[in-house]
Amino acid sequence: MKIGLDIASMTLKRQVDTIVLVTGDSDFIPAAKVARREGVEFILDPMWQSVDGDLMEHIDGIASGFTKPYKIKD
Repeated sequence: MKIGLDIASMTLKRQVDTIVLVTGDSDFIPAAKVARREGVEFILDPMWQSVDGDLMEHIDGIASGFTKPYKIKD
């Protein structure tokens, strides 16, 4: 909840123009909606995990600063 409040606060104070959130959790839909409604670009980095379909509707894009890890076979 604290992260969502921080997103809303920074957005409404016009402190950011882009937010990159490292998650795929749909709990952040309300925060993403506030940010986008106020004109903030909302990017998701799910760290190569799946993203909830409902959350996908409320973001501007997916990006990652990391290369996709590979699995080591036993």
